[in-house]
Amino acid sequence: MALKIAIIDYEMGNLKSINKLLHHLNVDSTITSDPTTIFDADGVILPGVGAFGDAMRHLNEKSLVPVINQLVKDKIPLLGICLGLQLLYSEGFEHGTHKGLDIIPGSIIRFDPQKVDKIPQIGWNSVDIKDINHIFVQNVPNNSFFYFVHSFYGKPRDQSSILGMTTYGEIEFASIVQKDSVIATQFHPEKSGKKGIMLYENFLEYCKR
Repeated sequence: MALKIAIIDYEMGNLKSINKLLHHLNVDSTITSDPTTIFDADGVILPGVGAFGDAMRHLNEKSLVPVINQLVKDKIPLLGICLGLQLLYSEGFEHGTHKGLDIIPGSIIRFDPQKVDKIPQIGWNSVDIKDINHIFVQNVPNNSFFYFVHSFYGKPRDQSSILGMTTYGEIEFASIVQKDSVIATQFHPEKSGKKGIMLYENFLEYCKR
């Protein structure tokens, strides 16, 4: 039976490139905001490009917040990417204070311009993997480089949720987080060459389990 992956469409994601990559990996993937289709999937991807507050508004308008919470409760594998990672946190401080999904306790804050070269961080940076035995990072060499585009970063309250760390200027931040069946990256695996594809393959392997 073919693996089914749902890519959540809330009008703020890098949807087509992710869908194209999954099709290249011979995966039955669907861009959707339909709860039935999402719950029927073996794994779900929450992508995202844009502002935290706008994204949460779109998720609420499409009644997707309870859907995502139910996915977590049902332990259906969920992969957050870039803004999709940030939305998993309790709150975000982009253009005001906004409540997040509160799956990863912590806050999304802006890079301090006094401590980094420029904002946003755009380009390749390395990830220090904290648990090389985790299925999501299996066969991925430590300190591999991935492609980042972001002005804000997450500060999780629970250090055990950190799977990977990245340093930008004087700031070290969590670039991969995980909790139960939820995994998320601040960088874009689909824009990160072979190592990024490897992460998607690992996520798909996790969905099969």
